[in-house]
Parts: sequence; structure tokens; C-alpha cells
Amino acid sequence: MFDPPEYIDWKPAPGVLEEYRNAIEQNPERAAIVAALSTRQVLDLYAGMLRFRLHDITLHRWVRQGILSKAWLGTGEEATTVGSVHALERGFDFIGPMIRNAGACHEMGIPVADMLREYLATADSPSRGRDLHVGSMKAGVIAPVSQVGALTPVVAGIALAFKQRGEKRVVLTWIGDGATKTTAFHEGMNLAAVLKVPAIYVLQNNQIALGTRLDQHQAGPFTSWSKAYGIQGFSCDGNNVLDVYAATRQAADAARNGHGPAMVFAETFRMGGHATHDEREARAILSKDLFEYWGKRDPIGMYESYLTATGISPAMLEEIEAGILDEISQAEKQALLSRDTCMPTPESALEGVYG
Repeated sequence: MFDPPEYIDWKPAPGVLEEYRNAIEQNPERAAIVAALSTRQVLDLYAGMLRFRLHDITLHRWVRQGILSKAWLGTGEEATTVGSVHALERGFDFIGPMIRNAGACHEMGIPVADMLREYLATADSPSRGRDLHVGSMKAGVIAPVSQVGALTPVVAGIALAFKQRGEKRVVLTWIGDGATKTTAFHEGMNLAAVLKVPAIYVLQNNQIALGTRLDQHQAGPFTSWSKAYGIQGFSCDGNNVLDVYAATRQAADAARNGHGPAMVFAETFRMGGHATHDEREARAILSKDLFEYWGKRDPIGMYESYLTATGISPAMLEEIEAGILDEISQAEKQALLSRDTCMPTPESALEGVYG
């Protein structure tokens, strides 16, 4: 009941799986990257997208139940987030997600229970109740901020530190189509390009900036941004987790080997509103045909179909799903227990404040 209507009883439409396979196979280098994945890695991508979807469903349900006032969801965009993270050296590289890239946080090692606690502002949440933007420097996750695009120069600075230290690390962040029009984006991108730092910028085109359609805020091709800054650009199908993985690996290898920053252009779609409060408005702003088109390209549904077509048994996928369901259920129980027993005291607002 918390899925978009297009995802209910989802079955692959004619030609969709062929399109999915072609996206991977048309580029020999990417095809080789995908072919080198182990069965464990292939299934971990599946588990990551499920974990992300179910994390968001939990938040959606909490809004309906009155536990939260609103939540920012990434439904429909799971492949762009999970594919990018898995292409990195987790535990070594850094990321800077947007709030809609929540799946990046748990795939980098932040417990889902802590992510849910952050939304509930409990005293044992990562920010001790101060913010719903979750991060962990230990896990290599720079906490996002509300101002979209603001992490662009931050990531450039972190990448510069890696370069100056001679470390083979990269740092990656996601930027929405609307955020490419901000000052922070331009200044940060220009700095990264001129200094040739090992940063990856995933330009996540979900076709709308809050309530403004892409055609209303951009006239030229979305993939032209890399040419404007004189850096490498890699385009991919943002709903195809294997294509995203391979494109990000190409970008990461280039950045890691001293070729400077790179952009990954991911075409995807937000199957809801800017947040849970304007889902109805989103369906009024964008056409029904657009929702139908992207609804046929559910990143999880397509990947499930692809995996079974390549010999992964449905029973194995069901076992993974059952495990993730249990993981999310336990995380929710832990977070709600914290809400009931571990809320911050008023005087704790003065702790850890510098001025």
C-alpha cells in the first residue's frame, strides 16, 4: 500500500528486459566490468536496493501513522544510489549523499536503526537528536545539508586532501538536476576540474527540481555539463543498477589514477513528490505517461527479472528478501524503543556547541 501504483503487481513489459541487457552489453568495457562481478556481489546489489526501498517504506508508513510529519524518499531511484556506492572501495573511499540517497548510508555501514533514529531525533541517534541528515565520518559518509548542491565544493576539498596526501582514495557525491543551477555547484565543479582532484559527481536527473520540470529549468542536453568543465563524463541508465555500477567504476578508476574528477550522468525518475507532503501535486505537474514509462522500469523489478533470466533462482531472491524484511523490522523496533526511552534532555542542546 506504500508503493507507487505502477509498481503494484509489477511484471516486465515487452522490450524492457532487452533494453536492460542492451544497456550493459553495448559498451564492451562496461560489459567486462559486469561480467567480473561475483555471485555474491550481484546479490549484494539486490539486497542493497531492497534495503533502501524498505527503509523508505518504513518512513512512508510512519508519516501515515503520524509518527513523522514528512519524509524525503528515493523510491524509483534506488539503482542510482546503490550501484554507485558498490562501485567504490567501501571502508576506504568517501561519499556525500543527498537526503534522497539514504540507501548510500546503510550500504556504507551505517545501521538502519541509526538512520531511523535520526528521523526520530533520539538522544542515541548519530547527531544526538540535532538533525535528520545522517552521516558518519567513521563510515566515510559526509552528512548532507538542506541546501542542495552545497556538498559540491566540500567534496572537492576532501578530494584535494586525498591528492595532496598521495592517497588512492576517491570521494563521490550526488547532485540533482535542479542543483546543477546553483552557485555552489558551479564553484565546486570549477575548483575540482581546475585542481584535477579525485572526485566523482553523479548528476542524478530525476526529471524534476522540487516542483519544476527539467524542460523548465534546462535548455541544453543534460550530459553537456562535463564538457563545460573540461572533465570526463559517463552516461548511464539510472534505473539499471549494473549500468550505474559499471559507469561509476569507470569514473572511479579514472579519478583514482590521476585523471581528475568525472561526472556520471544517471537518467532516473522520482516516483513521488519532493517529499511525502506533495505526492499528489507531483502527479499533477508531470504527465501520466511519464509515470507509466518509468513505472515499467522499476529498478528492483527489472533487476529481479534480469537475475532470474541469468540463472539466479527465485527461491534465493526470496530468501534475501525475507532476511532484509527481518532486518528492517528489527531496526524499526529498536528505533521506536529509543523514541520511547531515549529522547534528548533540553540541557543537552548546549553540549558540543562551539562558538
